[in-house]
Amino acid sequence: MAAQGLQVDINSDMGEGFGAYRLGDDAAILDIVSSANVACGFHAGDPEIMAATFSMARDKGVAVGAHPSFADLWGFGRRIIPHSMDEIERLVAYQIGAAQALSAYAGHPIRYVKAHGALGNLTQTDRGVAEAVTRAVKAVDPGLICLSIALGFQDRIARDAGLTVRSEIFADRAYTEEGFLVSRK
Repeated sequence: MAAQGLQVDINSDMGEGFGAYRLGDDAAILDIVSSANVACGFHAGDPEIMAATFSMARDKGVAVGAHPSFADLWGFGRRIIPHSMDEIERLVAYQIGAAQALSAYAGHPIRYVKAHGALGNLTQTDRGVAEAVTRAVKAVDPGLICLSIALGFQDRIARDAGLTVRSEIFADRAYTEEGFLVSRK
């Protein structure tokens, strides 16, 4: 029996090529998702890929969000790169700004922010990182939705900061008994 008022968003990471390299078939995936997390240039993506992804999503009626990460092209954003909390805040704000600019250019503004890879995982387990990402979202645009891993620090911290929060789970990943993601390694 379905819960009354339950909404399910099918979401995918997009725009994850760089330069001449492409990863995945974004056009085909956009036919089956309702929202797309667009890489912001630090783990993948570049201005051309970002603009094209935002345009394709607009044409298919798919909501878009910024998908900021650590500056880790080599490791696809899956490695923890040590930063101070102030540096993480600026790193995220910078990438949100890039996504806002290119999504506006495509006529399809971003609606949310979802941290990628190691940064996203840390928002679940590290209070300081969750606070830094939340501060960045709130400072850049408090109207943006914070898409966060369910039961993690960011889920609570962003709500407490007055942001609209949507919680996510990964159907294709394993979880610990405490509700945290199990490492892919």
